[in-house]
Amino acid sequence: MLLCIDTGNTNSVFSIWDGSQFLCHWRISTEHRRTADEYYVWLSSLMVLHKLDVTIDTCIISSTVPRVVFNLRVLCNRYFDTRPLVVGRPDCMLPAAPRVDPGATVGPDRIVNTWAAFDLHGPDLTVVDFGTATTFDVVDTDGAYVGGVIAPGVNLSLEALHMGAASLPHVDITKPQAVIGTNTVACIQSGVFWGYVGLVREICYRIAEERGRPMKVIATGGLAPLFDQADGLFHTWDEYLTMHGLRLIHDHNREMGNV
Repeated sequence: MLLCIDTGNTNSVFSIWDGSQFLCHWRISTEHRRTADEYYVWLSSLMVLHKLDVTIDTCIISSTVPRVVFNLRVLCNRYFDTRPLVVGRPDCMLPAAPRVDPGATVGPDRIVNTWAAFDLHGPDLTVVDFGTATTFDVVDTDGAYVGGVIAPGVNLSLEALHMGAASLPHVDITKPQAVIGTNTVACIQSGVFWGYVGLVREICYRIAEERGRPMKVIATGGLAPLFDQADGLFHTWDEYLTMHGLRLIHDHNREMGNV
């Protein structure tokens, strides 16, 4: 069984792949002080709760938080007796290398999402990931990452608004009933929701214009279904796009004899 681990700035997702399907997707807050033993207690308890009697014998990790990788590697070594692949490390082979400026680094989650989207939807894509940051990843005709855009995330913007303006409350993001708000909460919700709809639509339009060809827009991240309510913003959305990409990269390394 393959254990896929995707660690973002806010949450981490653990998924188990049995060779034909994902058996589970479990989420935990990202915390760099969490030890390998704590990870295992949490993970094994969920496996028991869901009656998953499986043996994990291989692992792959994607992490945008370098400080958590050590304990995740210890988890895989100590409890599953396996050396994990870590996306972005030299020993993890990619189906197509990113084409960016010399010396530039690309977040492993962006590489993973790019290849997953290409496998599922073909070439010429813009992948929008609603995470701590809202990222736009441009996928070329061969599946390679060729650049993108980074904007502040939705929840980050809400938190900054609350912290920077003493009289404004912290609100939950939702699609407002009307564009014109008639109270403070409704005004904030409208500004954030429709503001991000405009941001996504304009950036995707300009990416397609710069590329000189139509680009399908694929969304992922926890807030993708919320913004899918804006008609025509995405072609489709996939909550577990990153997990699909991790599985593909693991399969590629296995085929190349690297696992």
